[in-house]
This record gives sequence, structure tokens and C-alpha cells, in this order.
Amino acid sequence: MSKKIKLADISTSPEEKITKEEAAEESVKLTEKLAEIQNKLFAQKKYDVLIILQGMDASGKDSAVKHVFSGVNPAGCRVKSFKAPTEEERAHHFLWRISKETPEKGMIQIFNRSQYEDILVPAVNKSIDDNLIKNRCEEINSFEKGLVRNNTILMKFYLHVSHDEQVERLQARKTNEYKRWKYQKEDILAISQHDAFAKVYEFIFEHCDKAASWKIIPADKKWYKNYTILNAIVLELEKYEIHYPKVDL
Repeated sequence: MSKKIKLADISTSPEEKITKEEAAEESVKLTEKLAEIQNKLFAQKKYDVLIILQGMDASGKDSAVKHVFSGVNPAGCRVKSFKAPTEEERAHHFLWRISKETPEKGMIQIFNRSQYEDILVPAVNKSIDDNLIKNRCEEINSFEKGLVRNNTILMKFYLHVSHDEQVERLQARKTNEYKRWKYQKEDILAISQHDAFAKVYEFIFEHCDKAASWKIIPADKKWYKNYTILNAIVLELEKYEIHYPKVDL
């Protein structure tokens, strides 16, 4: 198990001395780098990339997908948003719906929510016991280790938003016509359970980090959240030998 992470001790505000304008300028360069890496990744077909975005309601997962991956080629990138399991999905093992969405070689796959929802929601609602939760953690660790052994570059991000910011964004969904479609009454209950979800997330950080460590992203400022995720992705991908394949002419 890793060192315990206490979300209450981590700021939800920007941690770097960088302005919004500086982050925007740097993000342009990072977007170009990510596009270049993606081209090589797609051509080489040695690695695939799986990026997991987790966070409480209104933490900015959708906007992260929109902004962070704005420069990639849609032919080499897919997004899967996991909602509450369907009746068919509930009839299978909880990883069934996850495993069939993992990326093939050369592709970038983004999970907006993921297998961790099958720990979070049942743990908060107390619909499964502690032993089953621990078993699911072990199964997720084995599942992710298998992906990494098969040359999947796995990155896991937790978007760390404050309760006050959650409430403010929920209010915006009620009053802003462009965001009103996102509003659901269930969001009120979920946001009121902020502390309960935080506790389960801390359990996940501690028990589900065998294949890839979690990156905690301050998410109260959307521009900083998007810049930080983009920068982390580029830095991680640059560690790998991703290049165009040699062609015998």
C-alpha cells in the first residue's frame, strides 16, 4: 500500500506560480507536442494509452476532455463515459464493461469515470460489504497490471474540487442555458455527500496504485486543471520510445 493521501491537506487551487495567460501560452506548445506524439504512437503501434479521469460531480471531467485533447486526431483517440451500469452490465462481472473499452495499439483511450465507480458508489451507498470492496481493489490492480504488461501507458487523474466550488457549479447548471442540460436532481445528493466520497477516494488512492500512481489535480480553476493534466500527459509520454516505424524502401 502507498502512503496515505488526505484530500483535506491538498489545495484545490493552483499550486504553481503561473498566470492564466502563461498557462494558455504554454498549453498551445503542449498541444502541439501531444499531437506529434499521437501521430508517432498511431504509426508505431507499439503502445496504447489509457487515461482515466475521476472526480466528484462538477469537478470538470467533461471540460478536461474537451480542452486537453483539442489538438489530437479524432481517428486515433476515443472517449468513453461510464454511467450507472445497465441491466446487461450488472449481469456480468463489474470489469466486463470496462475491459471491452480498453485501447488497441496506437490508440489513445480516455475514460470519463471508470472501473472505480464500482467501488465509489457502492461504498458510499453501503450496498456492498467491505470485503467485496477490497476484493474489487485487488481485481482492479491485477487488471491494470495486465494492461501495463501489454504496453498500455496508463495514467490516472483525480480532479480535486472543493465543496464550495461544486455548489457554485451546480448553481450554474440551473441558471446557465448552455449548462442546464447537465443538471440532475441527483447531483444535489451527490454533492451533499462530498466528505463521504472523499473518504472512499482516499481508500482507492491507498489500495489501487499498483500499476500506476494517482495524480491529484487541483480543479477549482478550470484553466489550471486543464493545463496541469495536459502537461502531465506530455511529460509521461515523453518517457517512452515512441517514434515513427522504420520503413524499408
